[in-house]
Amino acid sequence: MATGQILAAVCSILARAFTPQVTSQAARLSARLSPPRKGTRLSLFGSITALATPFTPAGDLDLDAWRRLLKQQLDGGTQAVVVAGSTGEAAALSDDEYQTLLRIAVETVAGPASNQPASNRRIPVLAGTGQMNTAKTIAMTRRAAAAGAEYALVVTPPYVRPTQAGLVAHFRAVADQGGLPVVLYNVPGRTGCDLLPETVAELVAHPGIVGIKEACSEPERMDALLALRSAGFAVLSGDDPTAGRAMLAGADGLISVGSNALPGSFRRLCDLARAGDAAAVQGWNTRLQEFYGFLGIESNPIPVKALLQRLGFGAGLRLPLLPLSPPHQAAADRLAATIAALEEQSSREAIAA
Repeated sequence: MATGQILAAVCSILARAFTPQVTSQAARLSARLSPPRKGTRLSLFGSITALATPFTPAGDLDLDAWRRLLKQQLDGGTQAVVVAGSTGEAAALSDDEYQTLLRIAVETVAGPASNQPASNRRIPVLAGTGQMNTAKTIAMTRRAAAAGAEYALVVTPPYVRPTQAGLVAHFRAVADQGGLPVVLYNVPGRTGCDLLPETVAELVAHPGIVGIKEACSEPERMDALLALRSAGFAVLSGDDPTAGRAMLAGADGLISVGSNALPGSFRRLCDLARAGDAAAVQGWNTRLQEFYGFLGIESNPIPVKALLQRLGFGAGLRLPLLPLSPPHQAAADRLAATIAALEEQSSREAIAA
């Protein structure tokens, strides 16, 4: 079973067991018509890329590729970026490497907003800061704040499996002491820990907790979170294949893996979904369907880094992750060859709109 299928199955089981039901049609309509939320510093909405970290063939940071990837994201219309999340192989980075990547990202995409050309416009930088315990998460969040990040993306502590009460205490402590607005991140298929909607409901009133990235794909889970959405709390999908549906239902945006390789296409998908154009969203989902399947064929970020390598951004991963296995190389070649046409189509549509 592919990695994406495993994650979907885990989320489905958890959703059936724990997710409270809401009146879906009413919740979706109400969420979509309500005003967009505004973050503490910059708005969190639309197409947000969970950036992969490029390496050289020798395994060092490829900082030239990193800068080019950041520029490619700006040129493609990405509306925020995540540095050093799971897609960025945060677990394989040293503290110095983490700081270097974040510093360059802030300089490149979050530099001074005034007197900048359009290609250098200001967009938010989110830093992945989640660790296995609260003290380390607070320390990492403070480092990210010092480096200039606007938000901390804080995953539930992996492996240790805290209770729901423990998660409430953890996230409140990080929001109180970390020095950055916190975006919660729930991805139980990776962490073994599910942040339930009723637990999120206990956290949304905290002024330092400003949103959630939800990787579970079930409509019931998303509906329960959308009922908590407000002017101060953004709901973001963390699942590329179902993000269009989530945004049509009222989600603020998508934190995407695929937008590393297809920033313009995912920006177009997000714009259409947030505008409520279900037919056009279906069209883009059809165009991107093979990418959705490919990106889950092995553990993230292996597939997307195979695409990025073919586009000239970096050359591999760090152990224990290995490059894309031989049976999937032909699919990577074929899909990479279609990217330019999709990006051109997204650009034409955006101009025409």
